[in-house]
Amino acid sequence: MLTRLAIFNIIFILIISGCTTSSVSETIAAHLESETQEEASQVWQTPPALDAPNGLRPCCAFGYNLKVKAWGIPIPFYRIDNIVEASTLGDHRYNNNFWLGTAAVLGIGSEKSGIVYSHKGGFLDIAHIRDTADYTYYLFSHIYPKLGQEWTLTLSDELAQRKIHFNRFTPPSSDRQRYTLSAYLAARLAYRLAVWHEIAQWYGYRSVAGFSEGISAFSPEDLYSNLMGARLSLTLILNGDATNLEHYNQSMQRIIPSALAQLEAQPRQATQQWFDLIDGQWWNSQERVPDKFLVLKRDYHLADKRYPVLPFGETTPPHYLTLPDVYAGYSLKQLAEFQLWPTKQMANLPVPKTYWKEADFADLAEKARQIDQKTRPKITKND
Repeated sequence: MLTRLAIFNIIFILIISGCTTSSVSETIAAHLESETQEEASQVWQTPPALDAPNGLRPCCAFGYNLKVKAWGIPIPFYRIDNIVEASTLGDHRYNNNFWLGTAAVLGIGSEKSGIVYSHKGGFLDIAHIRDTADYTYYLFSHIYPKLGQEWTLTLSDELAQRKIHFNRFTPPSSDRQRYTLSAYLAARLAYRLAVWHEIAQWYGYRSVAGFSEGISAFSPEDLYSNLMGARLSLTLILNGDATNLEHYNQSMQRIIPSALAQLEAQPRQATQQWFDLIDGQWWNSQERVPDKFLVLKRDYHLADKRYPVLPFGETTPPHYLTLPDVYAGYSLKQLAEFQLWPTKQMANLPVPKTYWKEADFADLAEKARQIDQKTRPKITKND
């Protein structure tokens, strides 16, 4: 009989796979201009303060048809697919329930995630898009009613204790501008949560005991996908397409295919061909999940002004995507501070003098890059 830990360990192997099929309804136009100028045309109905998303969705390891091992033992005849298409993503469900994630892991949920290749956006991880969209919506539901007040939001730990401290300030006099400013601030902070998750994974964060998530840290498609999720959620909030949780779910289901089409998302066979082209350069198909160096290429650049990482041979110009620094004269970084306070379970994360903040992220990522450069195996085609 399997112990509870054994069951969770098996679920973890499936967690890093999490990907399959369904259909979507008429799309909502995504606004993926490089620099957004979006504003609310009115103050829309808003949801009550939402419960935080329950962790993050099962995200896909980079690559496809991946071999797997558990407790160091290869699992024969089992492969992780990982590839999806824009037309088969199914429903979107705000991730505030453990059982929604469990259903996705077991392949019985209506929401599907995986990786799709796009000419303008490179490889896109649908789970990362969904997660940061959800966090943007969650943060907006808390920020808007308290905009201008001093208060602190405490989130679940990821090695460090995550807190967002909101500073006191005088909000805009315009109702529409207050609403818009709240949405921009939510998108900015949701992206920072995603950045920290990449850092925490590299320094030893484990959502399931006994299994390293180092394989996923700074994966080349991750943060561009997170940034895209923040932008999509921002559009829905500002356009009145997220007036309650069910409305948000339906709208996310409709806007993701629009965004993928704008970035020229490709069918399954083309995604597979691009993975094959970079096998031995970006990933190693001979390694097994969860070996860290199954993923060979990582992107340690953290900014919210990003080009996607495109493979050699892609001739379509990459699509530059950003979040704004300023709205209506307000510097967003001065309105709230993301803080990472020490805990008793920091793994390999250095203990800060007080707390880690956004200004420290680049140094933590650079240290990770330097160590990976020294320890990465010399097995790629171009080494």
